[in-house]
Amino acid sequence: MDLYARRVVGWALSDRPDAELVVKALDHAYEQRGKPTGILFHSDQGSQYASRLFRQRVWRYRMEQSMSRRGNCWDTPMERVFRSLKSEWIPSLGYRSIPDARKDIGDYLMD
Repeated sequence: MDLYARRVVGWALSDRPDAELVVKALDHAYEQRGKPTGILFHSDQGSQYASRLFRQRVWRYRMEQSMSRRGNCWDTPMERVFRSLKSEWIPSLGYRSIPDARKDIGDYLMD
């Protein structure tokens, strides 16, 4: 999420919350923003953000990584986006397929 514009700039969907997922989301944001440098990437202290794979990608993109305080999910603005997505957008019975979910969630996040 771009905190100045308050817009999601990159996202990814997976059945596992692992390092590959957050790297895909970072890659998407990096490309969408025209490969910027000097960016601060803020996240919680999840293992996927502390992984070597993710830290190497942040370093490659010349970004600075910042992590929230331990156990404080309110430090990351994305928590509000996730809460709204889950409670207001995603159907209560879920999606029929991954492609359906990807299109619908993409419409929500990127509009």
